[in-house]
Amino acid sequence: ARADRGGRRSVSSGLAKMLGEAEVETFAQKHSLSQPARSELRKIFETMISKSRRQVTVRVPATTANMGPGFDCAGMALDVWNELTVERASSFAMEIEGEGARFLPRDKSNLVCKGVEAAYKAIGQEVPTLRYYTLNRIPFAKGMGSSSAAIVSGILAGLAIAGFNLQVKNEEELLQIATNIEGHPDNVAPCIYGGFQLGIHDGARWWTDRVAMPHGLMCVVFCPDHATETSDARDLLKQQVALKEAVFNCGRVAVLVAAFATNNLEWLRLGTEDALHQPQRASIHPHLKPLIQAALDAGAHGACLSGAGPAVIAFTSGRCGDVIAQNASERKEHEVAEAFLAAADSIGCPGHVLITKPVEVGGYIVSETQISSDPESRTSRIQYVQD
Repeated sequence: ARADRGGRRSVSSGLAKMLGEAEVETFAQKHSLSQPARSELRKIFETMISKSRRQVTVRVPATTANMGPGFDCAGMALDVWNELTVERASSFAMEIEGEGARFLPRDKSNLVCKGVEAAYKAIGQEVPTLRYYTLNRIPFAKGMGSSSAAIVSGILAGLAIAGFNLQVKNEEELLQIATNIEGHPDNVAPCIYGGFQLGIHDGARWWTDRVAMPHGLMCVVFCPDHATETSDARDLLKQQVALKEAVFNCGRVAVLVAAFATNNLEWLRLGTEDALHQPQRASIHPHLKPLIQAALDAGAHGACLSGAGPAVIAFTSGRCGDVIAQNASERKEHEVAEAFLAAADSIGCPGHVLITKPVEVGGYIVSETQISSDPESRTSRIQYVQD
């Protein structure tokens, strides 16, 4: 809140925390305001709401992390999206639909709420009373970035509700907030920025940059019916690794990046190999090696564990335009999907396959992208459109 020249708090700044319609009514009832006073209060509210919002909807993509040898530093956004709607309310509520609805908490321990809290902490404000609705399409606890999606969507929604922006270039403030919650940038970076991202900590802050992606790439993901806790999968990893294993992964990461940057996708067979985490995690993912081999035999360029698993992802190519309209014989993803299922069935690992593609865009605010069909209802001659 700001003080005027006489040092007194202005009325509008004193009401800065009362931006929701429900909060306005609560305030009016509490102080027994007359109808004219309530009308004046609403006018103030309408003036202030231009910078803060009553409701916002955010979309965030799934991500696949590590991509084989890029442990904790490489990740890519996939065309599978969660939606989060947050609105100001008189009481807290959390509604969840879709993936993970039976297991996710419906209180403020939910990572969506943690993301909103982190956003408000970053801008030095208290979190208002909010109602949350999530529509989850990203498979839950499969290694496809559902946790990062929750965190990033919460941060974006919190910033949008508050009407606040962060610096992206140089400081990458949004990345810092999200990574400090998640612990590593391999999922949150592509969830924020889209595409294939490499992320590191330079000693002072988290840093990330984009790797070029070849056109026509397809991703085939086998999702087992069972789930894996990332913490359990991380506990299997060694704190120290042999020099031979470190050298192996250094070379494989270089080949992985080169394969994407130069469109030499046949290099992915080697570029998705790993010595630091996949062999160790194979003990809880007995399906991993058989499925990787099945995908390669069926024509995939490369295959690896997606994140900490249990999902396994394979990369194919040949997409040109929309795959529904394209002759399937020009591509390999369906054959790889069938091979995944056959291999999984043979070892008693039930699950299903998602066929998707990488996306170059990360999370965004849906409610800021809608185009009005009625010219008379437009409030501005300039609109952002990205949906």
